[in-house]
Order: sequence, then C-alpha cells, then structure tokens
Amino acid sequence: MSGEIDLPLPDPGSLKRGRFTYFPVVPGRLEFAIEVRQAILRDRPEVIALELPATLQRVWMRAVARLPEMSLIFYPDETSGADQAVYVPVEPADPFTEAIRTGLETGAEIVFADPDASERPHLKDLYPDTYAIRHIGLMRYVEAYRVYPQPRSEEISRHAAGIAWKLQGTDPLGQVLVVVSLNLLDPVLDAMEEPQAQPLARTRREGVELFNPHPESLGEIAAEYPALQWRYENFRPLLTDANLIDRRHAQLAVFRDAEKDYEAATGERMAHWQRRLLARYTRNLALAGNELSAGIFDLTVAARGVADDNYAWDVWQVAGRYPPQKLVSDVMTVRISGDEVWLDTRRIRLRRRLPSTKQRLRPFGLKPRKKEKFPGEWASQLNGAGICSYPPEDLVVEDYGRYLKRKGKSILSEERVRVEPFSTSILDGIDMRETIRKWYEGRIYVRQFSKIHGEVGSVVVIFDEDRDNRYSYMTTWLGENQNESDMAFYSTFPFDNLVGPGIGRAEYGGFLMSLPPRRMYDVWQDPDYAFAESKSERLLLAALDYSIHRYVVYVAAKPPRSIFKTIASRAGRTIMYIPIGQLSPVSLKRIRVVHVLDGYDKREIAKDYLW
Repeated sequence: MSGEIDLPLPDPGSLKRGRFTYFPVVPGRLEFAIEVRQAILRDRPEVIALELPATLQRVWMRAVARLPEMSLIFYPDETSGADQAVYVPVEPADPFTEAIRTGLETGAEIVFADPDASERPHLKDLYPDTYAIRHIGLMRYVEAYRVYPQPRSEEISRHAAGIAWKLQGTDPLGQVLVVVSLNLLDPVLDAMEEPQAQPLARTRREGVELFNPHPESLGEIAAEYPALQWRYENFRPLLTDANLIDRRHAQLAVFRDAEKDYEAATGERMAHWQRRLLARYTRNLALAGNELSAGIFDLTVAARGVADDNYAWDVWQVAGRYPPQKLVSDVMTVRISGDEVWLDTRRIRLRRRLPSTKQRLRPFGLKPRKKEKFPGEWASQLNGAGICSYPPEDLVVEDYGRYLKRKGKSILSEERVRVEPFSTSILDGIDMRETIRKWYEGRIYVRQFSKIHGEVGSVVVIFDEDRDNRYSYMTTWLGENQNESDMAFYSTFPFDNLVGPGIGRAEYGGFLMSLPPRRMYDVWQDPDYAFAESKSERLLLAALDYSIHRYVVYVAAKPPRSIFKTIASRAGRTIMYIPIGQLSPVSLKRIRVVHVLDGYDKREIAKDYLW
C-alpha cells in the first residue's frame, strides 16, 4: 500500500486557482461593475488585486474617495513627446473603481498589481456587448470570449509576468480576488504557473495630477453615459438584485425626460409612433455598431432623425446629466473634449432653433394681435349656421397630398426596378450602388424601371389612431372647386380652443383626401363602414371606396390589418403603405393644425387672428 495521496488536478478552465480567484472584466462597463460588487459582497476576500498601475495608487484612491463626483487622472505621456498626455476618467460604473469602493466597504486590502515595469502594450479591446450578460450570464460571456484568444506578443507576456510577480507577493494566507481585464486573463493565468522574477519597475511617475471634469464634459469623456451612471449610483446600495438597473429602462427614461424639456422649450409633443420609431432606430444603430444597446451618440442621432435638432439637443443634455458633478470642487475643474481622451471619436452637429425675443418685437405703431375684450366674447359669436375651412391652409394640405401621391408612386417604382449586368444597353441608367457593391466582378450594372400603370386616387394620413378617444371632432368636407379634394377627418374639438370670433383651432388625428370633389357622403355616418374597428380604418375603407384610380396611399405609424389587402384587391385597388417616420417631422407639424371657421364671413377676418 503506497503512502502517496493522489490530489485532483485543477480544472484548467476554472477561474479558482488555490487562494486566487480571477474575475475578468471589461473596463468601463456597467454590467461588470454590478457583477464585481456582487462577488465581493458574497465572497468577502481578504485581498483585492487590481490590474492598475502601482504608480497611480495614491491618486486613484483619492479619486475613489471623491465619488460620486467623477475625477480625471492626468499624467504626461513619455512615449509621445512632452506635449502629449494621458487622461484616465474615474467613474462609478467602472468595474475597477467599483472593486476598490466595495473592497474598502468590506475591509479588504487593496493591491494595485500592475508594477508599471514598462509601457503598457497595446491590447485589442473589442469585446461583445456586455449587455448580453443580462441574458446569458457572466460565465458564458467569459467562456465565449476565451474560445477565440487574442494573439499574444512578447510585450503582453512580459506585462503579464510583471502582474503575476505582484500577485505572488500578496498575503500568502489570504483569499485573493484578482480583477483583471478579460483580454489579459489567459496571459496572467499562464504567468502564474511558475515563479516570476521582480521586474525593473519605476517607483513613481512624475506629473500625476487629479482634476475635476466640467459637468458639460462628462457626456464626451465618460465610458458610460452620465445619466446611466447616475442611475447606477442611485441603485448601487441595492445591487443584490441586478434587475434594478437595465440599459433599456435607462434609455427610456432619457427619452421621456427629454420629451418634457422639448415640450417646454418648443411647445411640440412627441407622438406615440415617434416613440416606437425611436426604439427601432436606436436598436438598428446599435446593431450596425455590433452592439446590443445604444450609447449616448446613437441616442442623439436617432432623436435628430425621428424629430429634429432641438429634441436631439435635449436628449444629449439629459443623457449627459450627472447631478453630483459640481463646477467648484476640492480639485481644479477642467473642461475637456472627447478627442483628448479617446481615439476615433464621432461628431454630430446640432443646429438648435430657438425663439428669439428680438424677432418677436413689433415695429413701432404696429397693432398687436386682437384679443377678447372680455372672457367668452368670441364664444358668444358662434351661431352654428355653417362651418368652412381656411383657404390658405387648404392649399398647403392639397400640395402635401400631391407630394404623397408622387412619393407613393416612386416607392412602388423602386420596388419594381430590375438590376442586371450591362450587356448591350444602359437601359434606364447605371446602378452605381450595385456596381460598387460588386466591384470585384469588374462589371457595370444597369437598372430598368417597370412602368407603373395607374394613378393614385386617395390619400389617407393617420397621425394618431386615437385609441383613447382624444379626437372627438369628426366631419366631412366637400371640395369647393375642381382642384380641391373632398376631405374627411377627425381632430380635437376646434371650438374648445377659440383663437378669434367664430374661429377654432384644432389638431388632426387623421384625414382622408380624394379627388374629384363633391362626391363624398358623410363618412362617419355611412353604415357601409361599420366593419371598421377604429377611425383610421373607417377612413381607409372610404378611401378604397371613393378612389377612382388603382392606388391608395396610406400613411401611418403601422400598416393596416392584413384583411384590408383582401378588401382592396376585391375592389381592384392597391394600398401603398408609407411609414409616417419616413416623412419630414417639420412638414407633418406644418399640416397637422387645422382651423375651422363658423361661417364663410369669417374668412375675411381670419388672417387677423391666425398664426
């Protein structure tokens, strides 16, 4: 019988190696800050070793003591010349910073394990989006990354050996949690397999300073946008449940707060379809950048595309808001741009349109806009004898209807275009996009448009499907001449908002336009449309019924139910759906207001009261 004891071999894939537990992180990412705090509170290690330069420990610990105010560590870059510097933001949602904070709370010894023996090698830091951890878990994320290790150079191995030497000198009786970048994990594990010699390391770094970044600079220099970090700071004490913080919830909160600022500044409101389009747009922007969730730049781009520059500005301001950051602090406040901290930054130019008090000043002697002499004066002049529209507004709406007809036909033409390699004829022209896409073939591609037979007869525009019955005013107007469409619409009640004697101002929920005029019965009382489940569907049924041409343009936030394709085909019609998000928000805003006049005699005086 042998006296030897067979000990189980350590699992090479395990991150628990004797007294060392390795915790790989992606620097600057919220999800890893959550995970590392939970791990420290759960395991209570005696020592927390961090992949941070030992020469920065004093100033970094001071920056952590300043939290929740963010800090900026500055030191000269010796490799790039005297005029270059390195800026390191210290943020609450960074996993290294969180490891220090939580370690101090639990009484652990903090060790900066990077001996600063040489210039840090360039490590590839392209990681999958860390939001995936919310769905697949931390270990599966780490395992998926380690399946395809990054190329390892001699510099990386030397750097990992210096960290291993520092780790091997920690408390031999204490449990050590090693917080290391995910791309450096395997080199450090390999270096820990054998004793390491002490590297030639600097004992101090000259010119290290600590600054207080200006509150307006945080949106550019922070790894996670400031509003998300403030949300993390608020829920940090309760992180036993990580569901309290979610990027999508934070994104929704940013859009909602920006909406309030936008409405207060411009008087405009975001529609429900714009909110849905924002969600899709930000998702697509994130996917285009190989991410699962959008950052502050993508949120701003989406806001400008869906609404306008004013809303984009409000989104940028709200996303960059971090209340704890002060202008006056115990260290010098500096204003710094993202170009000085990060490589390959992106730019967006926003042109805000703000009301000017000078533009609203009236020339001397100009009469002011007329107002009621006493409350209820204008309401008392309503007689209900008849209603009519305001002709200048009719011209604007008719012109936009013609634009929608042209756009609908162009979309249909694009759908029927045929692209083929050039042989004997350039057909309808060279397709530059397809030619460039297949440049490697060395051929030119041409396109041929199929002729569209038929015209557009009716146009339906739906701003709001009105599930909440906000738009209570429903009426049908007949065109007054051969160039004016019959129109059926639903809107807010105009005479609840009087802007002049017998002049009411309303907001369209949706409208239908059809030529030739003077054919339309009252759409809202017609029993043929009782099948409709909403006001928008009633307008679409009427559009199919009254259109004398094959095509009907339908503009809305979402396409009609599939049964309407069957109804249209049986009537010999085709519905051309245009998502309302493809149209200019400025133009839609211009045509959405309607004025209803209580009698034709009000047309002569309407210009004195409308704006």
